[in-house]
Amino acid sequence: MKKILVLCTGNSCRSQIAEGYLRYLAGNKALVYSAGVETHGVNPRAVSIIKEDGIDISQHTSNNINEYLSIDFDFVITVCDNAKERCPYFPTTAKKFHHNFPDPAKSIGTEEDILESFRQVREMIKTYCKQFVIDNL
Repeated sequence: MKKILVLCTGNSCRSQIAEGYLRYLAGNKALVYSAGVETHGVNPRAVSIIKEDGIDISQHTSNNINEYLSIDFDFVITVCDNAKERCPYFPTTAKKFHHNFPDPAKSIGTEEDILESFRQVREMIKTYCKQFVIDNL
């Protein structure tokens, strides 16, 4: 079984959404983890917008990358430029992927404007995850 780590800055939005979709789409083909170079807690809006697709990440935790340094990952996916730049060296042969998704947590406006921003990023991440599973698993 393949091991995938999704890495972001605070492990609160983008990496949590990607972990949820990858777990769902990969099924029993992969173990999926997510972490941040910092931990900011799981964003409640990320939980609610992915639930619109029938995926429950409400029990996810915000984890620091240092918790996973001993795991020999097959794939490491960074989902923001900051995480890519700050990712510590992994003593692994993991294949690295990178896609800089916008940070919906930085959205401003009405609650509906902010949720729409989260939904747009969710759709980008979902599309990316579907293609990742097709190409790599």
